[in-house]
Amino acid sequence: MIILNEKNFKDEVESSDKLCVIDLYADWCGPCRMLAPVLEELEAEYPDVKFCKVNVDNEPAIARMFKVESIPLVALVKNNTYVDMSVGFVPKSSLIKLIEENK
Repeated sequence: MIILNEKNFKDEVESSDKLCVIDLYADWCGPCRMLAPVLEELEAEYPDVKFCKVNVDNEPAIARMFKVESIPLVALVKNNTYVDMSVGFVPKSSLIKLIEENK
């Protein structure tokens, strides 16, 4: 999983032609820690999708860009366009549906 920051965001997300699934999380967040292994499983199952993560405490500018109010927030970006999102812990099946709808 690619760790995003202000320096690599443009190269990794804005310039990507792949669907990017971005996990906006915090280390202290219990639901975020529950979601992390689910996203790691999905990363292995979807090699054609780019999986990234952003620690909102370390990268407040990126958190503001996505208007993060609650975490975990999973944002989907394709062709530099914010296409969908999921807030809170959700089951793997819900994330699969989001990915399939936006690939």
